[in-house]
Amino acid sequence: MDKELLEARLAELPLYIYDFIDPRELEFSGRIRWICENECPMYGQSWACPPGVGTVDACRGKCMGFENCLMISTIVEVRDITNIDETLATRPDHETVTEQVAAMMREHGAKETYILSTEACAVCERCAILDGQPCRFPERMHPCVESQGIVISELAEK
Repeated sequence: MDKELLEARLAELPLYIYDFIDPRELEFSGRIRWICENECPMYGQSWACPPGVGTVDACRGKCMGFENCLMISTIVEVRDITNIDETLATRPDHETVTEQVAAMMREHGAKETYILSTEACAVCERCAILDGQPCRFPERMHPCVESQGIVISELAEK
């Protein structure tokens, strides 16, 4: 993958930060998955969430199969951060940027990508997992970073 050309293109996007990191810098923790299992209403409701994504160890194994990770972050101002509806309304813009980055990565030679994003997948109105069926759009479904057990907040701060 041609990182220089990709970075030139990334600079054109409304990204707060981006950085290439070694997958070994990722911290995986069962405590993140515990939050999914015990506090998130999407647990078991989407292929992008546990248990559909597999165990934390399986997620770690998949991520470690890559030479590089590209972490991106967008930032949006909202009037009231405690207003979940207002906050969630910003998600489509972030997902659009995520799709643009994925396309750029493929254009610049990434042979395989594993795109992680925010929240649960919202491609389908009703996820096929609820009917015991495979994902209808695996190329568009991006598992949530936290579903993998990745401790992302500390990495983003770094």
